[in-house]
Amino acid sequence: MNAKVSIVGGAGRVGSNAAYALQLGRSCAEIVLVDANQELAQGEALDLTHGRAAAGGPRVIAGDYPATASSDVVIVTAGLRRRPDESRLQLIERNAALFRDIITNVKQHTTSPDTILLVVTNPVDVLTYLAAAGSGWPQARTLGLGTVLDTQRFLSSLGEGLGVDPSLLQGYILGEHGDSMVPIYSSLRYDGRPITSVPGYSEQVAQDAFAATRTAGAECLRLKGGAGYAVGLAVRQVVEAVLGDTGTVLPVSTVHLGDEYGDVAFSLPTRIGRRGVLELVKAGLAEDEHAAVRASAKVLKDTIASLRAG
Repeated sequence: MNAKVSIVGGAGRVGSNAAYALQLGRSCAEIVLVDANQELAQGEALDLTHGRAAAGGPRVIAGDYPATASSDVVIVTAGLRRRPDESRLQLIERNAALFRDIITNVKQHTTSPDTILLVVTNPVDVLTYLAAAGSGWPQARTLGLGTVLDTQRFLSSLGEGLGVDPSLLQGYILGEHGDSMVPIYSSLRYDGRPITSVPGYSEQVAQDAFAATRTAGAECLRLKGGAGYAVGLAVRQVVEAVLGDTGTVLPVSTVHLGDEYGDVAFSLPTRIGRRGVLELVKAGLAEDEHAAVRASAKVLKDTIASLRAG
């Protein structure tokens, strides 16, 4: 596929893992790594280039913002790292100014009117909102990784608990990528069948999987300094849906203005493709799940309001 992907923050743990996942997926022809540490970006590009004889895949180069021109997708992973006892939402004050500067540079140098922006930096929902509502990137072409990673973690943990292949599980985590995320137990399926058809399934098993999901990011931070591989695979899942124009439904973070959730960005089941957001998909939530999603939206709205007040 003759597509170009640029990763701002591409020399960091998340950015370089996303580049590696994309290299293995072969969904694009070129990857550009942009990073404040230009020498490290050059090293990561060189290392990935050395694997092309084995893995094939895209050409990988290091560059500055001008190198992002004509990108089909620009991924932003750059940001200040979360402290061990810091929530994702507490990052907002430290990351907002940096993020606005990044978006300004990307807008200045990205020449294609169809470029999709994928925000990965945390707190991803607030920064996704800032990218579209605050920085003027078109709303439909603004995506945040949202709860794609949380859903991936949840299904992986549930598969472990049930002793089944997690790639055959379907379900969602919705709402905020953070403490108020909502497990949609009513959406759980195994190979298209109700999850209750799996021997050993119980509400407790599902709740245990969700408990592991809520602490997964902090546990990776404690054990190895932060997540990387799974985030890279989650990024690849979104990018492949965009570049392949597949119409895949994923719980990406998108901006909601004036609907029942108010002015906010967070994750609902969203059909995505080459034009970005194609449509929101009704999830058929149970009443308590719907209420929890609304509560999650309010958490984020309050954070955005605090940022504006500041």
